[in-house]
Amino acid sequence: MIEETQRIIDAADKHDMVLRLFGGLAVRFHCPSATHRSLGRKYVDIDFMGLLKQSRDIKKLFVELGYVPRGIFNAMSGDKRLIFNDMKHARRVDIFLDVFEMCHILKLKDRLLIDKPTIPLADLLATKLQVVEITEREYRDIIALVRDHEVGDSDAAETINGAYLARVCGDDWGIYKTFSINIANILSALPQYDLGVESLDTVRKRLLDLQNRFETIPKTTRWKLRARLGEKVKWYELPEQDKEVVDSRIVTKPS
Repeated sequence: MIEETQRIIDAADKHDMVLRLFGGLAVRFHCPSATHRSLGRKYVDIDFMGLLKQSRDIKKLFVELGYVPRGIFNAMSGDKRLIFNDMKHARRVDIFLDVFEMCHILKLKDRLLIDKPTIPLADLLATKLQVVEITEREYRDIIALVRDHEVGDSDAAETINGAYLARVCGDDWGIYKTFSINIANILSALPQYDLGVESLDTVRKRLLDLQNRFETIPKTTRWKLRARLGEKVKWYELPEQDKEVVDSRIVTKPS
């Protein structure tokens, strides 16, 4: 998977294509801790963010790389997301265009030129913290990210931009709510990870720093209006479960 990811990145660069890795493999790219016995995990797919205006070139590239487009899905959702399958090796590539939309909506179009070959660390962390039905793999990825990177006020190299994440939370009550719940749960779960006292203390302090930023950032009018409704109204979406690799090529019958 790691070699294949690099092959795709190299091909995208060759074609001047903005294709930025995220997901577990992006965490692995940035984090030595991702290979720690307590934090290592399997990778089931490859995730990229791209630009909608390059969608036609993206489709062409992946066909050239030997991938099969998920025809029906791409025809229906191709303005925001594309899926390609490698049937031979049973692996899948997900490509979100301009916007990451799962449990919450994260607008990343203007963030894609900040770093390469991955999305910025703050956005990478956000894609993990936005998961409502969070799983062990997200826990491990989040802990690895926070263990290996300081929280700061900019998108400086190998720094989590806490100021940016706080602004996102200060504008959207739903994102604030989910981020806060997940950070609180991870803080409670930290003792079960065999990382050593010093590392656990580092993770705890950085998570508490993020939590404090989310609480103290000035909130927008939109945030305050939504906060009045609270949990009485659902503040998230639950993505439909999907098979990792399926062949849904659109076959045209001969006339």
